[in-house]
Amino acid sequence: MTALDGARMAKPAAQELKSVHRAPRSGSAGLLLVLAGVLVGAAIALSLLATEKAQPLIVGLLALLAVVGVFALFAGAVGIIEFSGRALRNDLTKAIADSAAEGVLVVDHDGRIGYANEAYLRLSGSTGPDNVPTVERLLTGASDVSEAIYRLAQAAREQKSATEEVRLSPPLGGVEGVAWYRVKVRPIERAGGRGAALWTVADITRDRERQENVFQELQHAIDYLDHAPAGFLSIDANGNVIYLNATLANWLDYDLAQFGSGGLKLADLVPGDGAALLSTVTGGAGEVRTETHDLDLRRRGGQSLPVRVFHRVAFGYDGVPGPSRTLVLNRSAGEDVAEGQRAAEVRFARFFNNTPLAIAAVNRQGRIARTNGPFVRLFGPVFKGMDASEPRSILSVVGERDREALSEAIAGAAAGRGDIPPLDLALAGEGARSARFFISAVEREEDDSEAAIVYAIDTTEQRALELQFAQAQKMQAVGELAGGVAHDFNNVLQGIIGYADLLLVNHRPTDPSFQDIMQIKQNANRAAGLVRQLLAFSRRQTLRPQVMNFGEVLSDLTMLLKRLLGERVELDVRHGRDLWPVRADLTQFEQVVVNLAVNARDAMPEGGKLSIRTRNVSAAEAASLNYPGMQAADYVLVEVQDSGTGIPQEIIDKIFQPFFTTKEVGKGTGLGLSMVYGFVKQSGGFVFCDSVVGEGTTFRIFLPRHAGEAQDDAPAAAAAPAGQAAKPAAARVPQPDLTGHGTVLLVEDEEAVRAFGARALAQRGYTVLEAASGVEALQVVEAHGGEIDLIVSDVVMPEMDGPSLLGELRKRGVTARIIFVSGYAEEAFSRNLPAGENFAFLPKPFSLKQLIEAVKGALG
Repeated sequence: MTALDGARMAKPAAQELKSVHRAPRSGSAGLLLVLAGVLVGAAIALSLLATEKAQPLIVGLLALLAVVGVFALFAGAVGIIEFSGRALRNDLTKAIADSAAEGVLVVDHDGRIGYANEAYLRLSGSTGPDNVPTVERLLTGASDVSEAIYRLAQAAREQKSATEEVRLSPPLGGVEGVAWYRVKVRPIERAGGRGAALWTVADITRDRERQENVFQELQHAIDYLDHAPAGFLSIDANGNVIYLNATLANWLDYDLAQFGSGGLKLADLVPGDGAALLSTVTGGAGEVRTETHDLDLRRRGGQSLPVRVFHRVAFGYDGVPGPSRTLVLNRSAGEDVAEGQRAAEVRFARFFNNTPLAIAAVNRQGRIARTNGPFVRLFGPVFKGMDASEPRSILSVVGERDREALSEAIAGAAAGRGDIPPLDLALAGEGARSARFFISAVEREEDDSEAAIVYAIDTTEQRALELQFAQAQKMQAVGELAGGVAHDFNNVLQGIIGYADLLLVNHRPTDPSFQDIMQIKQNANRAAGLVRQLLAFSRRQTLRPQVMNFGEVLSDLTMLLKRLLGERVELDVRHGRDLWPVRADLTQFEQVVVNLAVNARDAMPEGGKLSIRTRNVSAAEAASLNYPGMQAADYVLVEVQDSGTGIPQEIIDKIFQPFFTTKEVGKGTGLGLSMVYGFVKQSGGFVFCDSVVGEGTTFRIFLPRHAGEAQDDAPAAAAAPAGQAAKPAAARVPQPDLTGHGTVLLVEDEEAVRAFGARALAQRGYTVLEAASGVEALQVVEAHGGEIDLIVSDVVMPEMDGPSLLGELRKRGVTARIIFVSGYAEEAFSRNLPAGENFAFLPKPFSLKQLIEAVKGALG
């Protein structure tokens, strides 16, 4: 077309339309060339003659040759003569264009028609070159046709390519009916830089008819599928329902028009663990797997629809599952001829898939034949990481150590044994998960595909609770033992300390025996400190709670901790903002921090860093931490973290037990962490330890937030509120004069302690009455007519304890005040006292001075 355009675009349009039917004049051009050659040869021959006669002939020949050249140029310009190469190319281009099935039209930039092939002339019904219409004039009709042609014309003016398909009724040629045409336009370049547009018009009516036929067949197929007597759906790998036929939508009460917008998930249609059965089908690359399941589908209103599902999934060569082809058969009442069998199958399917037991049928080697939904939910994470092409085995779900036991149990069931005991086995995979397996035999089949039925229950939480309960029972037993030992040991220490004080009264510091007595008292006090730690672990120590702020307490402890840690351990204390108040014993809390700091220092022999952080923990955050036994409430958290050697996991459960220590003999009593545990528990808090060997250990102490005002609420000794214990007299400023008068009833079952107390009080001017038990004390009161000013009584005694004695005395009208003496905390017995009773409390072991001050204060 380019050669044809270059040769003819300079002529008028009508002339070009005619010239496409005119033969080229290559013969005239050849004759002119021969004549020109003869004239040139003659001119050359004459030029060789040197005569004057030849000059006019030469000039004449040259003039004739010039006339021939001018004539040839004019003939070539008007097309009278043509060169054979150009003519051949133009003829070939014209033949291709004229033989094309689609109409071709070339329109110049100024709207003149430059060329039209035979097909376009037929479509337009033109009788000659003078009446060929443009495409805009040719294709006229409805508004949509006019709009399409306008868009094409606009593209031609902007020298762009465009395509439109238009529908004409009637079609071109004037016949009846409807025809479709594809119209294209694109810009072309012509000689001289002139632009033109190439239009093509093709009749695509038959193609459109074929497409409509295919579409109609597809619509029929969809209609057949939609109204088939079975349900059909397709699910992608992400669990999205990408197709649902009308039958299944009607069963489930879904509107297909509404479903077309998407949004339905497999879990919306299949409740419970049934969705796991359909979404966890595994297969190899290029494999097609089909599984059959009896399930309950969920209708839109929540009702159940029993169905049988034939679920087919094709896997690509990369192993990725494609969309499923799932056939659904309705198993509702009235949908099956065998109604009794259908109902039984539906009931079994519901029992099978909705039971909390994971169930699997296995062969003799443990290969899984079929499972229910809970089985997939329980063991699905184990199978997910396995090769899909390998057969699934029940042995792979348990740990390597327990596979032999499970294999032997399955072999026994396959042999017909019915007395196989349940197995508690650890599960494979990450985390300490466990399950209890029950194996039962089934009737042997010819293909041996099902030799045993395996039932499994997840016991991970149960095992964790059992371990926690066992640990709690162990700690409670050890605590009761420690409390009992501490009580008896307190009485022994009370006698030692008391008699040492009596000896010190009679010995001056210059006496040779004074230092020996002081050593006895100091070692007794040291033993008393160990007893207090035992009582702290058993939660029976005497606490003096007060409302305090952890930030202030830790700031006061910073200098002491730096001296304890030394230069090689860096101390980093960070306080949380706006810490809530906490009610606890200040002295015991300081001792807790010191114990943890000393343990951290010993765990960092080469130096390191100790971080102490405090912050508030809300109830929502406490619930999200999932610490065992800790209720959701507001707490203040104290974290003590070191960068030491860490604690191995096999002993981390023993660190809070009394006398357990990993230190060398003589370098620790093993009571530091037990005291921490007891103090935190007695204060209503929780303590947890996280440790990684080689990285360090973190202790987290959670103490409950105090809702009252932040003020010191430790009770005073002499004027304690009703129902609360009094503060020891040793905490008050001692009186210059410790002598007094009055009758004091001393009730104590330990003879050494009672003798010390009676002697000490008698030396200070008091009249002392002694009783070895509560019953004996009542007899002494009756004998003296109730003339008793003060009662000093032990709490734990045979026959009748201290609180019961006080109740009997009040019934007899005795109004004397009372001081209770015990190695246990006052909370252990104060709730057994009569309501509103006022009393004072003196913890064992006490010194001589503390006893005298308490009596003096109570009588004063």
